[in-house]
Amino acid sequence: MKGFRSVGSAQRFLASFIRISPHFRPPRHGMNATDHRTEIRARFQVWDQVTELRLTA
Repeated sequence: MKGFRSVGSAQRFLASFIRISPHFRPPRHGMNATDHRTEIRARFQVWDQVTELRLTA
């Protein structure tokens, strides 16, 4: 992977990424666009709570 300085750093990133990525990829089959947007919005709210991020708007 070009963006990583070593194989070890790529492996550490991918080990974390593989656990997190399914949270942001709900199954699309049987889901219309409105339901998908609602689900993604809810998942990002959970992510913000878990990571304690607060958006300033």
